[in-house]
Amino acid sequence: MNEDGLPQPRRLLAIIALSMGTALTTIDGAIATVALPTIARDLHVDGSAAVLVVTVYQLTLLMTMLPCAGIGDRIGLKRFYQYGQMLFAISTILCFFAKSLPFLLVVRAMQGLGAAATLSMMAAMIRNIYPSSHLGRGLGVNSVVASSSAALAPTLGGFILLYGQWPWVFAAAVPFAILSLILGRHALPDIPPSEGKFDLVGSVYNVIVFGLLIFGLEGLVHGDSPIVSLAVMGVGVLVAIRFVKHELQEERPILPVDLFASKLISLSIAGALLVFMANVSLTLSMPFRLQHLYGFTPAQVGAVMTPMPLTLMVMAPISATLADKLNAGILGASGMFVFVIGLLLMAFLPVHPTSFDVAWRMAVCGVGVALYLPTNVRLVMAATPRDRAAAAGGLTSTTRMTGQTLGATMVAALLAIGIGDGRAPVLIAAAFAVIGGLFSLGRIKLGKPGQSL
Repeated sequence: MNEDGLPQPRRLLAIIALSMGTALTTIDGAIATVALPTIARDLHVDGSAAVLVVTVYQLTLLMTMLPCAGIGDRIGLKRFYQYGQMLFAISTILCFFAKSLPFLLVVRAMQGLGAAATLSMMAAMIRNIYPSSHLGRGLGVNSVVASSSAALAPTLGGFILLYGQWPWVFAAAVPFAILSLILGRHALPDIPPSEGKFDLVGSVYNVIVFGLLIFGLEGLVHGDSPIVSLAVMGVGVLVAIRFVKHELQEERPILPVDLFASKLISLSIAGALLVFMANVSLTLSMPFRLQHLYGFTPAQVGAVMTPMPLTLMVMAPISATLADKLNAGILGASGMFVFVIGLLLMAFLPVHPTSFDVAWRMAVCGVGVALYLPTNVRLVMAATPRDRAAAAGGLTSTTRMTGQTLGATMVAALLAIGIGDGRAPVLIAAAFAVIGGLFSLGRIKLGKPGQSL
């Protein structure tokens, strides 16, 4: 593979193909929530049961991301990336035949598996499309597409439901898959498969660990038996310990424990986990706070929260360009400083806040997150040997999903005990961001822009 990335115009076509894949997975992950009430009515189930349509998708992503990274590394990144998109498109067609919730949940699990195959290859593909000196810019473009898609998804879902049936909500992302497949067939880089056996035992451990821990957490928050939930989590922890011991003996492990030997990568992954938890804590708790305490309507809530994804969309390419030139430790810490300021401003809103009071604070938070996340991913990928890029990409995607899941579970727990619609989730998010900023400061002397370790 060319160390300087793909030549033009092939690079541009590859970027478009990859952007379509990003839009595909982002829209599908965000758009389903809009359709849940309609799905519950049409399939004659409770709203709480319909939430499983989202939960199953996210859980499948979390459990299979790292194994998918290992499989893709063995059979070829491009091939596996496109297999994931084909699986997603096929499973979406099956949504039109869903007449019961169990069947739909199986289909959503298939979609999640297709999305996991696509997402696990994303960062490694970017690493091979762009020259090393423009890696941050490439990751920034991908962040812009993801942010734009996330902002578009609820509006698109509502528009589709206004004129069509709910299966069309899932089908909205299929054109992106088709376009990505057509362009990517010749434009995406042909990266030779890695040699060595696939860590099947590690993959099984991975699925069991994430499954037990997430089911235990969900049961602890929503279930009726905390003792059983804690027992499930305890078993998950024991299996996780055995999982790590197994992976330490593998030459190319599913869980890339070898990469954690780099202090630079360890600090970056730990910081990213905290920032994703903080971000989700803010975005999930604010709708409850704004409606319950301040009397905002759902439409007003959507409007005042939009500045954050819009700011991310605008700031991501700027942040990514800076990441190619400035010290990532300083840039990331600066982002967390801005994020903490925004969170504290959000925690201590005026007694009677206006829409503008909330909107500009959300924009400040968006600036902080945008300065941190593209910089963080760029640093991890640049510090990873090229033949371990798929593993690093799977690790960053798994970190994002884990952080979002833990953040959502924490907010649910705070709501359950009666403090989730106050300032508590935002203050906890600020504490996470402070620690993330300290981790970033610890990277200042460990790596320089463009350095590949």
